[in-house]
Amino acid sequence: MKTSELETLIRRILSEQLAPAKAETKTHGIFSSVDEAVDAAHQAFLRYQQCPLKTRSAIISAIRDELAPQLSALAEESAAETGMGNKEDKFLKNKAALDNTPGIEDLTTTALTGDGGMVLFEYSPFGVIGAVAPSTNPTETIINNSISMLAAGNSIYFSPHPGAKAVSLKLIAAIDDIAFRSCGIRNLVVTVAEPTFEATQQMMAHPKVAVLAITGGPGIVAMGMKSGKKVIGAGAGNPPCIVDETADLVKAAEDIINGASFDYNLPCIAEKSLIVVESVAGKLIQQMQSFGALLLTPAETDRLRAVCLPEGLANKRLVGKSPSALLEAASIAVPAKAPRLLIAVVNADDPWVTREQLMPMLPVVYVPDFDRALALALKVEEGLHHTAIMHSQNVSRLNLAARSLQTSIFVKNGPSYAGIGVGGEGFTTFTIATPTGEGTTSARTFARSRRCVLTTGFSIR
Repeated sequence: MKTSELETLIRRILSEQLAPAKAETKTHGIFSSVDEAVDAAHQAFLRYQQCPLKTRSAIISAIRDELAPQLSALAEESAAETGMGNKEDKFLKNKAALDNTPGIEDLTTTALTGDGGMVLFEYSPFGVIGAVAPSTNPTETIINNSISMLAAGNSIYFSPHPGAKAVSLKLIAAIDDIAFRSCGIRNLVVTVAEPTFEATQQMMAHPKVAVLAITGGPGIVAMGMKSGKKVIGAGAGNPPCIVDETADLVKAAEDIINGASFDYNLPCIAEKSLIVVESVAGKLIQQMQSFGALLLTPAETDRLRAVCLPEGLANKRLVGKSPSALLEAASIAVPAKAPRLLIAVVNADDPWVTREQLMPMLPVVYVPDFDRALALALKVEEGLHHTAIMHSQNVSRLNLAARSLQTSIFVKNGPSYAGIGVGGEGFTTFTIATPTGEGTTSARTFARSRRCVLTTGFSIR
């Protein structure tokens, strides 16, 4: 090879190696327009698709290692920016998402063999996934979905809620940097510098976005459903909690307080109403008070309803606020020891019961027996198929409730968050796809099932 040809080759190699690095330090996964972000994510996916599974594992391991020291700061920033929930519980949610979201081990291969040959069923990626994250659970949703979607082999365009913009963009950039250092591919996780409703609409309509994963309210899920794309949608829930006369009342009381007060009742899986058999209601409430609940008088309940649920709808300014903040908003005296949860005995048709309110105020409804409790729970849950909780020692009743309610999560004798792997078995998820039927999501949810057939071979039976 001539000297001039060698110099040209060296310059070309150096150019190819150095040019991406300049762009990489500039973008860090954050772009000025939806088109730029999605195009970059699509190019990243094409490269990622050629990588072995061990590359995906390396990225996920690095995410777990490098984000772990940042979880506390992310929780504090999330609580401060959104003005909802508390940093202690947000840290626990972040940690659950980081530690307990499955990676590539979720993508199990199955095979069938016989005289006709062999069939493999395997999971492969969709491409660029457009993921909408909420303001109620911003960082934990981004962590959870990043691990699941990258494990499945996809790249991700995140559409974070504008109310959680700063902490979301910081986290997205951090995850993209971690992925780049692990595999050399930039823009596997992207977003735009100014997340807006219009940007979300553009993302949903973009031809290079293969699938939508929407974690939010019914409005945004409905918008996604009109896109013509495959949608994995996590919608609203209004989880009822049943307590019958056979329940362990001490444990039930503690579990209910823990679940309903967690992050000031922001999680969509949290107990939103308590339906209790009348014969044990008094004892249950006494136990709940011993675990930090404050029982409101009827007059206080009316005053609180007026400010928290004006015209029957949740006051957004009070969503995710502390029990003390709710009391202050209603001009009700706050006890010297701040309550963990507010509780009030109400009628079955009270807005506290029928509306999802995302506030640490748990309405309690008395019913004569289990049959009435289940009938009311079905009415309250409204066929959303999201979450329900029940405390009972009667296995037949537990099974009947599970079959009747048909919720994606049904927790027996535990706090609601056991249903997402916190204090209970199973993996963690913050995208619970109820409207579209996938239920608790993991890596395999974000992959397509493929069937590979080999005829007349590989059967040794």
